[in-house]
Amino acid sequence: MIRPNTSLPPANATAKHSNAADDRPDSGGFLPSVGLLALDRQYATLREEIRAAIDRVCDTGRFVLGPDVNDLEAELARALGVPHAITCASGSDALLLALMALDIEPGDEVILPSYTFFATASAVTRLGAIPIFADIDPTTYLVDPSDVQRKIGKRTRAIIPVHLFGRTADMDALLPIARDSGLPVVEDAAQSILSTWHGRCSGGLGDVGCFSFYPTKNLGGAGDGGFLTTTRDDIAARLKLLRVHGMEPRYYHQVVGINSRLDSIQAAVLRVKLPHLDAWTTARQANAARYMELFSQYDLEGRVTVPTDEPRGRHVWNQFVIRVAGGQRDALRAHLTACKVGTEIYYPVPLHLQKCFAHLGWAKGDLPLTEQAADETLALPIFPELEPAEQRTVVGRIAEFFQAPQTHAPADSTPQSSALPPEGPHFLRRMKAVGRADDVRC
Repeated sequence: MIRPNTSLPPANATAKHSNAADDRPDSGGFLPSVGLLALDRQYATLREEIRAAIDRVCDTGRFVLGPDVNDLEAELARALGVPHAITCASGSDALLLALMALDIEPGDEVILPSYTFFATASAVTRLGAIPIFADIDPTTYLVDPSDVQRKIGKRTRAIIPVHLFGRTADMDALLPIARDSGLPVVEDAAQSILSTWHGRCSGGLGDVGCFSFYPTKNLGGAGDGGFLTTTRDDIAARLKLLRVHGMEPRYYHQVVGINSRLDSIQAAVLRVKLPHLDAWTTARQANAARYMELFSQYDLEGRVTVPTDEPRGRHVWNQFVIRVAGGQRDALRAHLTACKVGTEIYYPVPLHLQKCFAHLGWAKGDLPLTEQAADETLALPIFPELEPAEQRTVVGRIAEFFQAPQTHAPADSTPQSSALPPEGPHFLRRMKAVGRADDVRC
C-alpha cells in the first residue's frame, strides 16, 4: 500500500556499503565516479516483471488506451486519494490539457513562476495566453504567494504553482488568494508525485494536477507519458474528451482537442513500478537526511546552503538542490565534473529571460530572487538506489573544492555487510553511463 504521508527516516536508514573492485575509494577515500542518475539499477530489480508486462500488452494487440491504461488510472487515483486520474502522452500535454479544460483563451493571463521547466510556460503560450512570471521564495525556490497576489489583474484567468524539486508549494497561502479572486489553480506536480500538504497529496489540492512520467521522475516510465488529477467531475469528463481529439462517440467531434493518449506499454511498465513508489520515496528521504548529516560534518557555512525538509507535508526529493555562494557554482560544478561526480543545473536561464519570451518585455532584474537562484543552485544525485559511499564522495568532493576541514566525525560507522559479495553489489559492477535518460532532464 502506498502511504500518503511518511515521516522523514533517520539519516542512517537503509545504509549499505560496497567495496566493488572497480569502485574502490582513491587515496582520499572517494569513489572514482558518482552518477547523477542510475536508471539501470532500478530496472535490474524489475527486469523480468517489466518484460512480462510488455509481452502481455503485445500479446493482446491493444496498444493505445487499453486495459492497462484503465487499470493504471484507477491505481493512481487510489494512491493519490483523488476521484479522477486521466493519463496522457506527456507531462507537457498534461499542462496543456488542463488549461484547455479551463477554457484559457488568447489574451488571457496565467500567473506562474519563472523558476521552472519550460513546459509550464509553453502550455500557456500555445493557447495564445500570456504567462505572467512571479518571483520565488529564496529558501524553498517555490513561487512566492505575495508576488502572485501582486500580479493578479483584470485578465488573469488561472494560477499555476509548481511543486518544484518534490516539495509542495505553499498552498495555505495560494488557495485563499485564488479563491478570493475566483481563479482556478493548476498544480504543476511533475516533480512531486506523493508529496503531501497537511496529509493530502499534491494533485488533489487545486482544480487540476499535472504529472509527468518522464524516466527521471520519481515514477518514471520507459519513455514519455503523463497524467492529470482532479476532484471535479466536470473537468475529468472534459479532459477525457480533449485528449482524444474531442471525439465522442467515434468520429463525432464535440470540440477540437488534441491527440494525447498514453501507450498501453507505458501503462504496463508503470503498473509494475507504482507499488514500489512509496519505498523509493522513503529512500530518497533517507538520502536527503544523510546529505544533511554529511554536509554538517564540514565547515561549509556561508559557502554552501543545503535544502531543508517541509514540516507541513511530505517532501519527496525529486532533486536535492544546494545553493553555492560567492559566484562559485560553475567552478564547483567543473570540479565535480572533473571528479566524475554528476550534477545538473535546474535552471540556468529563468523563463522570463528566455529568448522566445523576449517579446513579453521582461528584463534582467525584474525577478531578482529567481535570477539569483539560477546563478547559484546545483542539483546533486538523489536517486533511491544511491549508496552512502557515493554520498560521502559527493560531499567530500565539494568540501575538497572549498578546502573545508571536517569539523566532526561521521555518526554512522556501520561496518561493511557480510551479505554483500567481495566485488560489491551487481548494480555497481555493471554500472555504465549511469542512466542518461537521453541527457534531457526536465
